[in-house]
Amino acid sequence: MRPLAVTGLGVVSPVGVGREALDVAFADPASAAERAFGSPSTVIDREKFPDARAAEVWGFEPKDHLGAKGHRNLDRLTKYLIVAGKGALEDAGVKAGGEFVSTLRPEAIGVCSSTAYGSLDSITELNLVAELEDPRFINPSRFPNTVINAAAGYVSIWEDLRAPNATIVDGNCGALDAVLSCETHLAHRRADAFLVGGGDVLTEPLYLAMRRIGAVADGDAKWEPGARDSKGIRMSEGAAYLMVERVAEAEARGATVRARIAGYGTAFEPPRREGNLLHASSIAVRRAVEGALRDADLAPSDIDVVASSLGGLPPFDSAELRGLTEVLGDATPIAAPKAIWGESFAGAGALAMASAVRWIEGERPGPRVRGEAPSEVRAVLVTAVGYYGNVSAVVIRA
Repeated sequence: MRPLAVTGLGVVSPVGVGREALDVAFADPASAAERAFGSPSTVIDREKFPDARAAEVWGFEPKDHLGAKGHRNLDRLTKYLIVAGKGALEDAGVKAGGEFVSTLRPEAIGVCSSTAYGSLDSITELNLVAELEDPRFINPSRFPNTVINAAAGYVSIWEDLRAPNATIVDGNCGALDAVLSCETHLAHRRADAFLVGGGDVLTEPLYLAMRRIGAVADGDAKWEPGARDSKGIRMSEGAAYLMVERVAEAEARGATVRARIAGYGTAFEPPRREGNLLHASSIAVRRAVEGALRDADLAPSDIDVVASSLGGLPPFDSAELRGLTEVLGDATPIAAPKAIWGESFAGAGALAMASAVRWIEGERPGPRVRGEAPSEVRAVLVTAVGYYGNVSAVVIRA
C-alpha cells in the first residue's frame, strides 16, 4: 500500500476522552488500570453478577461534547463514535467550533468504521419492550439504533461528512481491517480523507455470553494479559478514530502528519474442529504480520515495538506471542495496551492504533509484556487477534 498520513486522533475510553487521556495513562499504566476497573459497573446488574469487573467510559456526559440538544435518541455507541469523530476532525485541523476550516470539504471526507457487536444495548431494550409489553410500544425513533451500521451513519450526519461511509463487522480485527477499506477508497479517489477506527460498548448480554464460555476473569481472579495463568479477559468499552489522508495532499493543506500507516496484513486459519466457538492460531498471526511487513517494505528488525492484542485469555495470548516471536524473534519489545483498559473488541484495535501514533510522537509504550522500547519509536506493529481464527496487522511509522 502507499503510505497514508494520520493527521488527527479522537479517543473515548475508560481512561478519559481525548488523546491527552492516553498520555496520562501511558505515564502511569498501573494507576490508569486501577481507575478504569476501580468502580462498580453501572451497566452490568450487580445483584445478578456481584463479582463482575468491567471498565466503562466513566463520567461521560454527551452534552459536554455535543451540546445540549440533538442526541436524546442516540445510544451509547453512537455517542462515543460521534465524540471520537469530532475529536479527530478537530485534531486534524479540519473543523473548529463545528465548522469546516480547511481545504477539505464535506463531500471529500468519509468514514471507515468498525464494530464487533454493535448497539446491543439498543437491541436488548427494544427486544424487552416487544416481549414483556407489546411491539406497539417500541419507540420508532430508537429503532434505527439496532442497525449495525447506524452508529457510523450518525457520525456522518452529525459532522456533515458526505463521502463513502462503511462499517466493517469483523470481531476484534474490524478497526484494523477498516484501514484496508480506507486505503481502497483513497486509491480510487472516492474521497480525500477518512475517519478510520471504530468502537464497542459494554453490555450485560455480551458480558453474560463471554462469562458462559469461560472467557471472563471475574472478581479477584487473576487478569494479566500475556500471562499463562491469567483467568480470562476483563471487558470494557471505548472508541477511537484516526483521521487518515493521502500523504501529499495532507502536507499540501498544511496538516501536521502525526504518523503514517505503511502496511496492512490479514490471515485466517480455521479450527481443527468445526464446533470450536473460540479459536486462535499462531500460523494466522505469523502470516498476518509477515503480510503487513511485506506491504510496508520493512524487515522484522525495523519494528521498534508491538502494540499487541494480548488481553488475558491464555490460548489466544500464547498463540499471538508464538506467532510474533516466529517472525520478529524474541528481542522485539511487546506492549499490551489492553492491560490498561481491557477488552473493548473493535474499540481495542482502534485504541491500539491511536496508542501507536502517540508512541511515535514521544509517549512511552506500555504496559510492556516483554523487552524495553527504544527512547525514539519509529515503527510500531499493531496486531488484532479475533476469536474465530482471524488476525489482522497494521504497521504505523514515523
